[in-house]
Amino acid sequence: MLNDLPLSLLFSALGVLILLSAFFSGSETALMALNRYRLQHLAKQKHPSALRAQKLLQRPDRLIGLILLGNNFVNILASSLTTVIALRLYGEAGIAIAAGILTLVILIFAEVAPKTLAATHPEKVAFTAVWILLPLLRLLYPLVWLVNLITNLFLRLLGIRLKQSPANVLSAEELRTVVAEAGARLPERYHNMLLTILDLESATVEDVMIPRQEICGIDLDDPIETIIEQIKNSRHTRLPVFKKSIDNVIGLLHLRKLLPKIPADAFDKETLRQNLDEIHFVPENTPLHQLLVDFKKHHKRFALVVDEYGDVIGLVTLTDIIQELVGELTEDESLVQPQKDGSYIVDAGISIRELNRVTGWELPTAGPKTLNGLIMEHLETIPSPGTSLRLNGFKVEILEMEGNVVGKVRIYPQK
Repeated sequence: MLNDLPLSLLFSALGVLILLSAFFSGSETALMALNRYRLQHLAKQKHPSALRAQKLLQRPDRLIGLILLGNNFVNILASSLTTVIALRLYGEAGIAIAAGILTLVILIFAEVAPKTLAATHPEKVAFTAVWILLPLLRLLYPLVWLVNLITNLFLRLLGIRLKQSPANVLSAEELRTVVAEAGARLPERYHNMLLTILDLESATVEDVMIPRQEICGIDLDDPIETIIEQIKNSRHTRLPVFKKSIDNVIGLLHLRKLLPKIPADAFDKETLRQNLDEIHFVPENTPLHQLLVDFKKHHKRFALVVDEYGDVIGLVTLTDIIQELVGELTEDESLVQPQKDGSYIVDAGISIRELNRVTGWELPTAGPKTLNGLIMEHLETIPSPGTSLRLNGFKVEILEMEGNVVGKVRIYPQK
């Protein structure tokens, strides 16, 4: 029957079959290369092509079965037509030549070219192909179902159990990689903030707390005049109140509640006691994300941090946690001062996490929480001004000491 058809018609049919083969090959690559999260986003916005693509990808075995069924059918038919054309033009001697030419044509025009195009522009190719593939799947569903059934039975005989693909769930590390590679699509301030939020789970209260020696509080053993003056000049809205030592804390004073009562002649220590709120305590190893939950649950914004013996070692506020998230908006530039020679003058009281965030360095955060602590741990002694050391590949020169702690240092970044 094919021998009776004109050669022009046979060549036209062969061209159509190669185009169909290219369509099936490109469609497979495009659909498998689609970004699943972007697809899900578009589907939620009721994008017609995205909805169809999502429906096809819900059962990838059926999609692959349909595409391979169509691709193999057109390739085999193309091979048959090529054989007929070769016989009519050159006889049996032309079959081998025609087979080689057809292989090269299919490889270039029906495999490599369409798959390369689909891999580089998956949405354009896939969103066009779904309008053909979905009706075709409905039309050929019994045949596709039968092929999948036989395939699954064969795989079971080999001991392979097929399970439905799990939902696309990203781990924290995978999500961090996605955010890190977002590049220019995400503004830098949001980029850094999202990475910090992902790191929040590994950060503890000890990473952001104000150390014990820097806590500003009210000692009830001080004269009432001293206490009033301290309240009037305080830079903080909340102050812990204690007797003799911060370990003997009584409560938390909210200055906005008390300030209107200060001018009154009746103001005294008893009035101060009556205006104290209950203070919140947290262990030093409490994760920051858990502290956020506790603050919300107990309607708190302030907590004292205690160690395993119950001694106060610092305080933490909601502001400290927010600064951990958006620190680049509120950092004190005086803590890290770039110099003309490329070095940095750094206040050693700065937290290592903040120093890493400001400079982009990767100093270790698993041990000491401040630069001073890291230097002390490395030297295992109290240094003197002029001491130099190499800290995690950085040359560090100690410029000032403040008692037994390091004051300022000069850091030369790695080259």
